[in-house]
Amino acid sequence: MIGRRHRLAAGPLLVLAAGLALPQPASAQVSSFLDGLFGRKEQPAPAPEPEPAPAAPPAAPKKPVAQAPKPAKSATDKSAADKTATDKASAPKSPDAKAAAKAPDAQKNPAKVAAVGAPAAALGAEADDATVLAQANAYFNGITTLTGSFVQIGPDGRRIGGKITLAKPGRLRFDYDQPSPLEIVADGTSVAVKDRKLGTQDLYFISQTPLKFLLREKIDLAKDLTVNDVSNDPGGVRISMEDRATLGGTSKIQLFFDAEVKTLSQWRITDPQGYQTTVQLSNLQKGRAVEGGAFFINYGRAEDKAAERQIRAQ
Repeated sequence: MIGRRHRLAAGPLLVLAAGLALPQPASAQVSSFLDGLFGRKEQPAPAPEPEPAPAAPPAAPKKPVAQAPKPAKSATDKSAADKTATDKASAPKSPDAKAAAKAPDAQKNPAKVAAVGAPAAALGAEADDATVLAQANAYFNGITTLTGSFVQIGPDGRRIGGKITLAKPGRLRFDYDQPSPLEIVADGTSVAVKDRKLGTQDLYFISQTPLKFLLREKIDLAKDLTVNDVSNDPGGVRISMEDRATLGGTSKIQLFFDAEVKTLSQWRITDPQGYQTTVQLSNLQKGRAVEGGAFFINYGRAEDKAAERQIRAQ
C-alpha cells in the first residue's frame, strides 16, 4: 500500500499516530521521533497554576513623632565656625591630596570604567559566537555523505538504536534495530515512513522537518534558522536554535559538537508542544560511498515500480 503525501493537516498525523501505536516499545520510540520531526499530536497537561499568596493586612499608619526644636546658634558660635572654614581653605595641601585632586576619572569612579569596558567584552563574545557558527557551517557544508550509528532517546526516556545514512542534498535514511519494522527515508523531496512488516508508507514534505542542518547542500545556521545561544558545555560546544517553518509550529533544536567543532555528537529536538527527543551519534564516517537506491521512495507510479524492481534485483 502506497500512501499519499500529506500536507499541513491534523487528519493524516492522527492516521500516522494510529499506525504507530503498536505495543512494542521500539515502535513507540519511532513514533516519538516522528513527533519530534513533525509535531506531537496531543497537548501535554498544563502545569497547575500556583495559588495566590494571601494578601498581607494593611499596616497601621504611623503616628508622627514630635521633635524637639533645635537651639539657635549664637553669634559667638557662628563666628568660630567661619574662622575654622577660613583656616582649612588657607592651609597648604599635602602631596597626596594634590595627587588625588589630579587623579583621572578612572580612579575616582571605577564603576564608570567598567561601564565603558562592557561593550568591548560583548563584542568579543559576539566574535567568538560568530567563529563557532562559522566552524559549524563549515562542518555541515563539508559533508557529502555521512554514515554511522545512532541512539534515540524519547521523551519517556526509552532508547532505541539504529543506523543513519546521509547523502546531500536532502537524502537521509534511518534504519531502526529490531524489533522495530519501521524505517525513515528522505529522497530530497519527501520523507517516507515505511513499515517493512505491513508494507505501508506515509509521505511528508521534507520542508516540514527541522533537519535542515543535515539535509541542505549549503547551510548558514544564522540565516536559515534562528540562533538563540552559543555556549561551552563540559567537553564540547552547544548551539541552540529555533526553526519556525516546521509542521505544528516552532521546533527548538540543540546541536552538540566536540570542543573544536569538528564532530557532531548529538542533537535534541523539542517539538512545538514541548516534548524532547535526543539523537546521539557515534562511529560517524564522512565521504564514504553509499548506494543511491537506499534513498528510493516508491510513489506508486509505473516508473517507480520499475525502478524498485531494478533496485531489488541488484
